[in-house]
Amino acid sequence: MPLPENIDQDKLAEAALAILSLTAMDEGSGVRVWKGMDWNLTDLLHEKGWVHDPVGKQKSMFLTDEGAKLASEYMEKHFAK
Repeated sequence: MPLPENIDQDKLAEAALAILSLTAMDEGSGVRVWKGMDWNLTDLLHEKGWVHDPVGKQKSMFLTDEGAKLASEYMEKHFAK
């Protein structure tokens, strides 16, 4: 099912990246996160350059350097009290 057209996809992508940061594991070669969310959403994150190609059998994916930096910023922006 495609992402709904009547939502702000930029805001959705920011929130999704922030939520993915809750499962972040720094593996030295990059930050890996679990990809248990809609594939259209992980594709959107990939299009924005925030995750490496999510396609594959792995149950996790790597954040790009930019994605790792932005993930904590968006967590603060959208969910901090």
